[in-house]
Amino acid sequence: MVLTTMLELFVSFLKIGMTSFGGMSMVPLINAEMLNHGWMTVREVADIVAIAEMTPGPLGLNCATFAGMRVAGLPGAVCANLGVLFPTYSIGWVAAVFFERFKSSNIMQCLLYGIRPVCIGMVISVVIDLSQSNYMLDGNLYIQPILIGIVALILLMKGKQRIPVVIIVSAVLGILIVR
Repeated sequence: MVLTTMLELFVSFLKIGMTSFGGMSMVPLINAEMLNHGWMTVREVADIVAIAEMTPGPLGLNCATFAGMRVAGLPGAVCANLGVLFPTYSIGWVAAVFFERFKSSNIMQCLLYGIRPVCIGMVISVVIDLSQSNYMLDGNLYIQPILIGIVALILLMKGKQRIPVVIIVSAVLGILIVR
């Protein structure tokens, strides 16, 4: 019976890890698996998700840990974590083997040559989207957040400050300048 529960936890979180893309997209799947197996009520799942959101780390892994602990203690948490991580580690391992085997191939070099600009374009797109939501409101450009961003960039690039220091300085400037 205990072994069956461990296997069911592993398979349930394996399905969740394979069919979701992390974050909040996992919540409906976790909810369905917990309810279908009768391991938790809707309220208990909501509590688990709330706790998982408040704790550091990926939501899926935190949910797997808490749900596994709730269902079968520490062995359950281990099985649920292995299940949710297995797809990611498997794909990463296959990609690493593939890359190592073909990294000197002309086809791989051409693929990487084409992928690099796409990745740069995606990063630029995210920067533009975030800039619009952080520096503009109702079509108006706000200078204060831009100045805080410039100060943060200077602290990182020229001042070689650590990220926690930059976050604290930015927060203080936000409180003082933007309010």
